[in-house]
Amino acid sequence: MLGVNLRPAVARFWAPVVRGLLKVGVTANTVTLVGTVGAIASAVFGIGTGHLFWGALAVTFFVLLDMLDGALARARGGGSVFGAVLDSTGDRAADAAIFGGLVWWFSGAGDNRLLVLLALLCLVLGVLTSYVKARAEGVGLSADVGIVERTERLILVLVGTGFSGLGIPYAVHVALWVLLVGSAVTVAQRFTAVRRESRGMQLPSRPAGESTGRPAS
Repeated sequence: MLGVNLRPAVARFWAPVVRGLLKVGVTANTVTLVGTVGAIASAVFGIGTGHLFWGALAVTFFVLLDMLDGALARARGGGSVFGAVLDSTGDRAADAAIFGGLVWWFSGAGDNRLLVLLALLCLVLGVLTSYVKARAEGVGLSADVGIVERTERLILVLVGTGFSGLGIPYAVHVALWVLLVGSAVTVAQRFTAVRRESRGMQLPSRPAGESTGRPAS
């Protein structure tokens, strides 16, 4: 997975910053919040207003903080359960803002209904990709497979958006089509992995009236 391969290089890049933040007492949760708010603001006020290149560049910077908060948590002796939930929630919010910014722009001044549809489908498939893994882990399984995870998803959409902002024709079209197909394959891969691992397993029986373990609709 690309994210795993990139993590050591990004960790080396952030190492001096981590040491500086440790000295002044900045926490990993603070970095998570700054990264999330910064990515959302950049997506809304950059990408959403048609400043595609600068918006994508700004979002990229704040998304990189996602690896900085993890490095900072490890340097402090390990992250907390709350920090892990905060980080995961922030990731989902930033992802939604990026695709929401594209939808906002291309449904208005950008005037391209096809790109609106593609961005919405990519957003839904991205949510499903994360949800299948989280739900599988919640019942003791693993769904850590797929050709397009969050790192690949962000690279595709941000590079495509940035190139489009530089005037390269159909850059965002190609990026979203590739992302759409890759995300659909990833969801299928994760469902297949869960089905294979769960053969013969049953959820524990509960008295009538109690939760069955299924999420609320």
